[in-house]
Amino acid sequence: MTTDLAARRLDVLLATEQANGRLPSVVGGVVRDGELVWHGAVSGLDGFTAGPDVQYRIGSITKTLVAVVVLQLRDEGRLGLNDRLDAHLPGVGYGDRTIRDLLAHASGMHSEPAGEWWERTPGGSFDDLAASLSEDDAPFEAGATFHYTNVAYGLLGEVVARLTGRSWWEQVRQRVLAPLGMRRTSYLPEGEHATGWSIDHFAGTLTPEPAHDAGAMAPAGQVWSTVEDLGRYVAFLAAGHADVLPWSTLAEMATPQSGARASRLGSAHGLGFQLLRGGSGLVHGHTGSMPGFLAGVFADPVRRTGAVALANATVGLRADGLPLDLLATLEDVEGTLPVPWRPVQDVPAVVRDVLGIWYWGNTANAFGWDGRRVRVSRIARGTEVHAFVPSGPDTLLGTSGYHHGETLQVVRGADDEVSHLLCETFVYTRTPYDPAVPVPGGHPTR
Repeated sequence: MTTDLAARRLDVLLATEQANGRLPSVVGGVVRDGELVWHGAVSGLDGFTAGPDVQYRIGSITKTLVAVVVLQLRDEGRLGLNDRLDAHLPGVGYGDRTIRDLLAHASGMHSEPAGEWWERTPGGSFDDLAASLSEDDAPFEAGATFHYTNVAYGLLGEVVARLTGRSWWEQVRQRVLAPLGMRRTSYLPEGEHATGWSIDHFAGTLTPEPAHDAGAMAPAGQVWSTVEDLGRYVAFLAAGHADVLPWSTLAEMATPQSGARASRLGSAHGLGFQLLRGGSGLVHGHTGSMPGFLAGVFADPVRRTGAVALANATVGLRADGLPLDLLATLEDVEGTLPVPWRPVQDVPAVVRDVLGIWYWGNTANAFGWDGRRVRVSRIARGTEVHAFVPSGPDTLLGTSGYHHGETLQVVRGADDEVSHLLCETFVYTRTPYDPAVPVPGGHPTR
């Protein structure tokens, strides 16, 4: 649990959000190291008690559940991110867009299906949705820019259903909710739940909002959940889970895939996740809205923390701002404890061969091993510029920096001693411009 001071600061944030946003109720929670360490609730409604086990509609956070299942299917080899949509949904519009395009909102397709506003009307079948799709006057070509689209997730839900023979919701329940213990997350409200409201701008009065079954568009925003359940979910987003997705796949999902100039690099979108500046540098998760409800969940994997915020109002909650403020307050009052340093137990042979000082031209770089990665730092400033992991007997794979994704080759001479390192055209030598090693452009005249 948090200290009394941290809890008070977090309570104040929640109460201020409720008052300033004119929210009928708001609930929030903070996770650290996999546990819900604080939760709070503020209600301005007579006869309604908000709390961590009360359901609210989570809107587009539903999309992240669908995305997790899609990446599970990818990891199982049942689809590829670069598969065309028509490989899985033949004859449906936008067939030349890829699964990656749809996940990252880079497909360029229309944001909403044709017809009545789907969020406020009963949903139809997938055949109805497919018949309504038109590529005429699509806002953008695929890959041109980030363009948020609810339609994409209606299509992804159907991809999941056809690949597995069961509805997207059944797959979410089996593959995500059950292993995470999210027992109070449901398709329609079950048990104690909040009513969605809109607030008259001038009079401050409440109008109830509809909460229909969205049908084929449900993968874009149908689900109901609680602070306690979403606390379990955001703990998973921060670290992965052996029975859902490993951290390596979550990190892939939290890698920027699309963005827009209007965001000024303040945000981007990964494979189903919104990416925001904040916390230790970058957080991932999603906001959500449906008529009468707003929500936000974001995880900071470096600090091993996460935050949840839910409200039953159409507008008024800062669905990304409040979770970021909760995380910042937790860090300010109760800073994250670093993972203890532990002596290295094993140094792979290929790593032993590259440790020490290597020169790129005249520039000295220190290659050091932290037990997981070879971290390369410039001697002059001590700043890390590259990182590598062992990938073969004489190769390492770049995981960050300019060489990210590239292969570093350990080049040996006739005596089997290491001669130099080669990454694309970058040559690293034990002495500056080693005359025994080929250097692009030749050696400088001394």
